[in-house]
This record gives sequence, C-alpha cells and structure tokens, in this order.
Amino acid sequence: MVLVKILGLIDLLASVVLLSIIFSISLPVQITLFFGASLFVKSLFILTGDLLSVIDLISAILLIISIFFTPTLFLLWIFSLLLMSKGAISFL
Repeated sequence: MVLVKILGLIDLLASVVLLSIIFSISLPVQITLFFGASLFVKSLFILTGDLLSVIDLISAILLIISIFFTPTLFLLWIFSLLLMSKGAISFL
C-alpha cells in the first residue's frame, strides 16, 4: 500500500515537471532526467500486464525529449493531466 502511494507521488511530481515545461519555468536538467528515468523504470510494469504504464513510458519519452526542444504543448498538457489523475487516484 505504501509503494502505491510512493509511485503515485512520483506521478504527481513528474506532472509538475511537465507543467513547468508548459509554463516555461526552467528547471535543472538533472530534475528532468531524474523524473524521466523514474517514469521509464515505472513503465516497466507494462511487462506484468499493467496497460496504464504506457502513459508512464510516453511521459518519460516526452520529458527526455524536452531537454533538447519543447514538444507540442497539446501532448504536454494531455500527459500532464493523465499523470496527475494517476497520482491522485493512487492516494485514494
């Protein structure tokens, strides 16, 4: 139960990082890489059959791509809101 809350917290914080990219708030590259890597590791749950891990995988790719250039804002908004909802549900 505690692990679910920790993974949900990672989702919420990664969503905040995506929102900072949307609103052009500059964060250190290390933070973006950390959350990109943690979402990528979380996305490995797809091997166990968890289909929602696809959201983590695509979000990790977006975070890593955002280091080099800004992806489409539409994609950033969509995956930020999806990560926010996944994180919020894990605390219920």
